[in-house]
Amino acid sequence: MGKNEVRSEEMERKIYRHKRRVRNQIISYIVLAIFLIGLVMGGVLGVKKMIAVLNDKKEAEEEQQIEDLAQDEEEQPMVEAPEEFTQPEAETDYLSETVENCIAAMSLEDKVAGLFMITPEALTDTNKVLKAGDTTKQKLIERPVGGLIYFAQNIQSADQLTEMLTNTKNWSTYPLFLGVDEEGGTVSRVASSGLADNVGDMADIGSNGDVAAAREAGEAIGGYLAEYGFNMDFAPVADVITDGNTTIGKRSFGTDTDTTASMVGALVEGLQSKNVSACLKHFPGLGDTSKDTHDGMASTEKTLEDFTQIDFPVYQAGISAGTDFVMVSHLSAEQVTGDTTPASLSEKMVTELLRGQLGYQGIVITDAMNMTAITDYFTPDQAAVMALQAGVDMILMPEDYETAYNGVLDAVKDNTLSEERINESLRRIYRVKYRDRVGE
Repeated sequence: MGKNEVRSEEMERKIYRHKRRVRNQIISYIVLAIFLIGLVMGGVLGVKKMIAVLNDKKEAEEEQQIEDLAQDEEEQPMVEAPEEFTQPEAETDYLSETVENCIAAMSLEDKVAGLFMITPEALTDTNKVLKAGDTTKQKLIERPVGGLIYFAQNIQSADQLTEMLTNTKNWSTYPLFLGVDEEGGTVSRVASSGLADNVGDMADIGSNGDVAAAREAGEAIGGYLAEYGFNMDFAPVADVITDGNTTIGKRSFGTDTDTTASMVGALVEGLQSKNVSACLKHFPGLGDTSKDTHDGMASTEKTLEDFTQIDFPVYQAGISAGTDFVMVSHLSAEQVTGDTTPASLSEKMVTELLRGQLGYQGIVITDAMNMTAITDYFTPDQAAVMALQAGVDMILMPEDYETAYNGVLDAVKDNTLSEERINESLRRIYRVKYRDRVGE
């Protein structure tokens, strides 16, 4: 073999060995790379697994906490949240809506007429009314008064009385108050006419101290009045009289404030349980006067403190019992009002004391405005306007109804009285008139 061949063979072997080393190195790098990739992938999977384990542990702890809280709530007594007070929807709101709709539909003339309560004779311009026929019907259309008051001369028999009141009620465009003085005892227009048993004087009931008897008297009176068709009674007398007083006398429950208060409240409840409106009289109290307002000005030296201690608790009892009416007398109480203005025309008496101090929000009606305590000092129109300015809602028996009506109408037209002031009184009046109808 020559030298060249030997060199060539050695060179090939060197090249072969070099290639083998390079190949081996590449294989090593690939193996190393694969190893590293596997290592990284394993780490990632390990981390994920570890996170999953931690999450599972956290969820298990939260579930345990929820179970513990639930267990605690079961073991502790339940404390219910107080129920939120909500105004009953039915009667009150519907009643207000009915009243507002009625007033909105009335003419000014009808509104003013609705503030008056007069005799059937004043309505029909006749001397004596025993029935309600075409004249009554026509007059109620022309001048729909708020109410009518009946006396003994209007009562002849049970059938006659029932028919008269039924027809009168049916002829009226608006609901009417049909009232009567039925106190029991000497002032009992129906019972004194022989159409019902007289429950007797309130003084006798008061002297026995039997509150239940007072309620029974109210139920008895209300029962027979309702049967004939009356829906209002000018009773009970709420005056606390002084010893020897003859102006009110046996019409009062007596001289003790507490006894009189409990009796008055009971009679109001009994009367109104028969759907006959009660009327406390004669605010602020005629118990110590010796003068009758029928025959001239009656006055008292009582102070506001005296009235608050002696008389007002009786009215407060009647108001608490739900009386629909309070009658304001024509008493002059200069120590309270600062002048001789009759209580019925005094804003101090009506608005500040009766409505303000005693909180009365029902119907305020005057005593009869044809009494000389009014007519000797004021014209019918003056008295009617002054009463409304004082806060009164209804004018009872003005000396001249036509003059009084036109006086109030003119006062509204010339802004002496606002129409809204008239509406305020009508709202009180019609809440009572429509109350039972809405209930039905």
